[in-house]
Amino acid sequence: MNQTLAISADDVRDAARVIEGQVLRTPCTPSKVLSQLTGAEVWLKFENFQFTAAFKERGAVNKLVRLSEAERRAGVAAMSAGNHAQAVAHHATRLGIKSVIVMPTNTPFTKVKNTRALGGEVILHGDTLADSFEFMQRELVEGQGMTLVHPYDDKYVMAGQGTIALEMLAEVPQLDTLVIPIGGGGLFSGNAVVAHDINPKLRIVGVESAGYCSAFAALQNDPALVRGGPTIAEGIAVKGIGKLTLPIIAAHAEELLRVDEPAIERAVGLLANVEKVVSEGAGATGLAALLSDPAKFAGRKVGLMICGGNIDPRLLASVLLRQLVHESRLVSLSIEIEDSPGFLARVAGSVGTSGGNIVQVHHERLSAGRHAKSATLEMLIEAQDETHAHQIIADLQSAGYIVRRVQGGYGEFE
Repeated sequence: MNQTLAISADDVRDAARVIEGQVLRTPCTPSKVLSQLTGAEVWLKFENFQFTAAFKERGAVNKLVRLSEAERRAGVAAMSAGNHAQAVAHHATRLGIKSVIVMPTNTPFTKVKNTRALGGEVILHGDTLADSFEFMQRELVEGQGMTLVHPYDDKYVMAGQGTIALEMLAEVPQLDTLVIPIGGGGLFSGNAVVAHDINPKLRIVGVESAGYCSAFAALQNDPALVRGGPTIAEGIAVKGIGKLTLPIIAAHAEELLRVDEPAIERAVGLLANVEKVVSEGAGATGLAALLSDPAKFAGRKVGLMICGGNIDPRLLASVLLRQLVHESRLVSLSIEIEDSPGFLARVAGSVGTSGGNIVQVHHERLSAGRHAKSATLEMLIEAQDETHAHQIIADLQSAGYIVRRVQGGYGEFE
């Protein structure tokens, strides 16, 4: 079977020898709490601990060290809006190789700044990654003779990424399931090939963002399944699967799962709250798959790859707050009161007596339709959980107030 595929397990083992000492051998540890939540025995491989906070360094190093002297002198080119850009820039600079990274013009400034800080020359061109890739291929690869370092559709890149599973199964040989995120397919391909060589009975599951299920769509021969749209899993928001990676996915994936945004958000929040680590959306999709359908993994020994931690701080803050709302630890209430001195203090006292904490309050008097002597308090209250939130509301109602719980939570006050 492997003879028809782009890489073999020996390619991954060779990559492991090449990159040893040049990237971090990241920890792989069990999670007691996540195991209890999902019903599986969960092990986490923390690729977000790499210097550039993502697994992409493995493939980038394996590709860069293979360059001839002439190729080193000509430099390398890459197209990326995120982790691949930083990985190529960092290791090319470390190895004394010029790197030029083409990014779409709408790339967040922080990613541009970080790539430049790591030594890469950044060219902003085009509205999409496809535009950037076309420009890079024409101007840099064909025009200047630079070597392309593809983010996933390259045998050395794929083999480098596969060293993750090699490390995981050496440390935790009892794993019987790997859940691997799929964007372009490089991460899945390298790891699936070597994992099945080590243990042919290993269950390997691919997971994609629901809007960018490029592998599933390709195997179903239905491009319309790739809907696109906003996602917090930008790292795997790839509309077209790799030509080299698709046959490997077809050969090694027992199943392809698609996870939606709420599940990804919950996974990011749990990793922050339970494991005390920062994961980007793509890095949390494996856990999202377990949370979405725990019955598929119940009782199994599951290895998850936290493949990246590069999430915008504002987005992370929003996700964590939304998670608090989902867990009823932040509750929005609309409370009808008499517009007279002391009523605000009485409401606050009731909330405090019930053990709630007032995070935010707005005193509304001017909305049409209310009696001139009435007002509304819009409150954001911190509670312990759903039961506690109900108790706070019940206590307010017992005190004679008309209370309405506002759906949408924190967003109502922004």
